[in-house]
Amino acid sequence: MPTERQSKQVEVRLREYRRKYLQKKFHGLDESATRLMVNHFLTQVLGYNELDDIKTEYEIKGAYADYVIQLKRKKWFVVEVKAISVDLNEKHLRQSQSYAANEGIDWAILMNGRQIELYRIIFSKPVQAIKVFGFDLSDLTQIDDSAKDLVFLTKGSILKSEIEQYWKRHTALSAGSLAKSLNSVEIAKVIRRHLKKTSGINFSIEDILAALKKALSEN
Repeated sequence: MPTERQSKQVEVRLREYRRKYLQKKFHGLDESATRLMVNHFLTQVLGYNELDDIKTEYEIKGAYADYVIQLKRKKWFVVEVKAISVDLNEKHLRQSQSYAANEGIDWAILMNGRQIELYRIIFSKPVQAIKVFGFDLSDLTQIDDSAKDLVFLTKGSILKSEIEQYWKRHTALSAGSLAKSLNSVEIAKVIRRHLKKTSGINFSIEDILAALKKALSEN
């Protein structure tokens, strides 16, 4: 897993990127100009080599993805870029999801210079895209949290396959996974012991599971 020092290094680079590019005078840039910002982000913030690791206008079944990040012959990300003045939306996601699915790439990044979103592509029928995170880099209050997630997209982290551990962690801590864990006999037994100690009442496992199900559905 990335160290705290590595996360801080990404945070420093994010702040430099923000100072340089996320200024009001650049908010009206078109897509081609925004790509200059994204080039800087991929090379200076995430650490990719622009000639060896970053493939631009990458052809996929007759269409062209803005970027594909490739290390040691493995394609890791599709990166779809939109103008900084355009908010990222579902249409952009469908486009990048299609590119990733057609090329067998597990991850898709959407970026407009100020917003960045990461999706995991699930090769089911139909293909799905699960949002892992989304940040507005122009919002100073999000810089610290964004660095802690974006460090997993850096070249060094990818070469160590740490992004797969990151995905497992994200999945394990998802609402669905936690709800499933909480609504289990093992957890119900722990709660029963606690309730017996605090209330003196010996509840049945069935009663506790029913109460857990109700509590989870209400929240």
